Amino acid sequence: MARCFHPFLPAKFPSPPPSRAFYCSSAAEFESQARIQEDLRKFRDLVQQNRSATAKKLLKELTTVHSVSQLYNASSQSSTPASVKPVFTNTLLTIYAESKLSNEAGELYSLIRKDGNFPFLSAFNLFLESLVNLSRFRQTVEIFNEVVNAGISVDAFSYGKAIQSVVKLGDLKKGLELLNQMKRCGVSPNGFVYNVLIGGLCREKRVDDAKKLFDEMLRRNIVPNRVTYNSIIDGCCKAGDLEGAFGFREKMKNDKVEPNISTYNTLLGGLCKMGRMEESYMILKEMAAYGFIPDGFTYSIIFDGHIRRGNAETSVALYEDATKQGVKINEYTCSILLNGLCKEGKMDKAEELLRKFKESGVVLTEVMLNTIVNGYCKLGFMDKAFRVIDEMGIAGVKPSCITYNAVISKFCSLGQMDTASEWFKKMSDDGLCPSVQTYNILIDGYGHSGQFERCLEILEEMENNGVKPSVVTYGSLMNNLSKRGRRLEMEVIYHDMLNRGISPNVQIYNMLIDSHCMGGRIGDAFNVLDEMEKIDVLPTIVTYNALISGLCKKGRVVEAEKIATNIMSKGLSPDVITYNSLISGFSDAGDLEKCLELYEKLKNSGITPTVNTYHPIIRICKREGLSLVEKIVLEMCQRNLFPDRILYNELIRCCVEHGDIHKATSWYNEMSNRRIPPDKMTYTSLIMKCLKEGDLRGARDHFDELCIKGLSPNDETFNILIDGHCKLKDFDGACLWYNEMLKTGFLPSVHVCNNLLSGLKEEGRLKEAETICAEMSIKGVNNLSLNEDL
Repeated sequence: MARCFHPFLPAKFPSPPPSRAFYCSSAAEFESQARIQEDLRKFRDLVQQNRSATAKKLLKELTTVHSVSQLYNASSQSSTPASVKPVFTNTLLTIYAESKLSNEAGELYSLIRKDGNFPFLSAFNLFLESLVNLSRFRQTVEIFNEVVNAGISVDAFSYGKAIQSVVKLGDLKKGLELLNQMKRCGVSPNGFVYNVLIGGLCREKRVDDAKKLFDEMLRRNIVPNRVTYNSIIDGCCKAGDLEGAFGFREKMKNDKVEPNISTYNTLLGGLCKMGRMEESYMILKEMAAYGFIPDGFTYSIIFDGHIRRGNAETSVALYEDATKQGVKINEYTCSILLNGLCKEGKMDKAEELLRKFKESGVVLTEVMLNTIVNGYCKLGFMDKAFRVIDEMGIAGVKPSCITYNAVISKFCSLGQMDTASEWFKKMSDDGLCPSVQTYNILIDGYGHSGQFERCLEILEEMENNGVKPSVVTYGSLMNNLSKRGRRLEMEVIYHDMLNRGISPNVQIYNMLIDSHCMGGRIGDAFNVLDEMEKIDVLPTIVTYNALISGLCKKGRVVEAEKIATNIMSKGLSPDVITYNSLISGFSDAGDLEKCLELYEKLKNSGITPTVNTYHPIIRICKREGLSLVEKIVLEMCQRNLFPDRILYNELIRCCVEHGDIHKATSWYNEMSNRRIPPDKMTYTSLIMKCLKEGDLRGARDHFDELCIKGLSPNDETFNILIDGHCKLKDFDGACLWYNEMLKTGFLPSVHVCNNLLSGLKEEGRLKEAETICAEMSIKGVNNLSLNEDL
């Protein structure tokens, strides 16, 4: 053990609670003191005879009839030899610690320290352990800090309890600092210390850091035990690294560390979450080989795995087999089964299972019945949900906030805010206080419907009722404001949140960054990122995707790609949205080679492209001709992805521009057969197709159909019509479309206008050409090529 000053500020140790004064003002008190002194003499004799167990038993009996201060003061005033007094106080501290009498232990420890003494390290460690066992983690850390700052030597056990406490308090950073402090002070960390830190890191999904500590253990010749392996296997499973989890399971076998049922349940959980059900049954067989019988929790994991794959019926069949084998399935597991059926909309089966639970003696819980209510609400079967709510009372289960929240949430999602408010009032009438979740549901509902004044009223109502808004409350309101483009108000709400002392989370910061990027304020977006990093809010892939998208829209594609590359070093991986943004950015920049390079990189990374991936690729590939476009489309279809309206529009336009009218018609027919309604761009491309075919009647029909469907033509539509008629030498038609274009408030492009003027001049219709030039000049268009000629 080495003396070493602690790096943290010393905590002021609380004064001991006042105890009864030790005095002898009466015969009774004198007699009591005399008895204590006699007992202390007995204790001294037993200690000197090396009968420590008997001495401890005697002292334990004294603790039941005398206070801490009486015993301590009696020891201080007795004629007990100096060598025995520390034994007395340390034995007494040990007794209090072992008996979980933490207040008495704390009072005695304070008296010892007040006199400038320190207990034996063994007693001190027992005292720390007793505090930890009672979850008094903050007090443990304060006492540890005071001791080490006083320069008193402690050992690995003491550090272990301090590290355990800070990890329990959620301060892993301090835990790792204490580990380094141990090593600097020459105190060798033990397996317990490493297990605590590895467990803490794994719970925070910092598996790579946990693996580094595991390797450090091995370098220090500290043998990992079952706790070590179970922690790191659990961390790998939660991080989705099943190969890593099974790798440590193999190492566990090689090191001859026996697994327990927790090991297997963890591996089963990892497999089931990934939908690898066939492998999960192999684990069950291995469990049986080791003599482990699956318990109710094991089955709950398997049930959940099948439910995740949409196989709730398989879970029900497995439940029936398990109950026949005598496996006790608890209420929690029953709730998982009901939830799975309700998620799949199999409400009849869920109610049937509920009846079976009741018949088998399972007590129907609030969770089970709320699951049924929620299931009906999600399907919109509100009458059936109301029936179950009525039946809850018969079953002796009172509807809770969660029950009402399910109903209110459904009416909010349907936009029926008046009905949602009625249920909110009914909830209060039934004696239930709305929770923060209830208010959040209402605020989100009113936000979706654009009733932001009502949202602010509810926010005020929350405060008046003593319900503090959460970060979710503000996040919902900010999100709805952002969706409606009311970004300035969104930022006002954000600052109101800060003023109320509510700390933003990563989702709030992501909204702010996305808002700035959508508004083209890239600098402000990066300022928010800097603020996140200053307060240790870790950016997610969503954060970086917003920045990458914003940069790409500004044409800053090189910077965007650099960010995408750098996020790998932050433990994040680019996803399909990252690649889609980059491909779109380079497509807008006209860099076909880079688009195709990113597309290949996406596929090689094991990421599945989406239809949105192909939008910018087709858009840029069509410049190179039909063959490349057809190759990309074929590959897309082979991935079971089919064009949406945007892609059909690109494909039809591409074929028309490259003169393949037959293929353009084919794409349009396929689009119609798939019941994808045409839009303005579709009709404009069809008009172009008809004009290329010389079908003026067809062009007019498509234009009329466009207008009938309420799709207003744009300047491109009119330019194509005018230019198409000019190319067909139908200048009367071109002039008609020119005049119609002016009536709608659009102006022809200079190129199209020059083509029209040239055609009129060739036909000797100079007067009409002059009129057009004059009209265009009045409207501010003076750079027509025929102005001088005319």
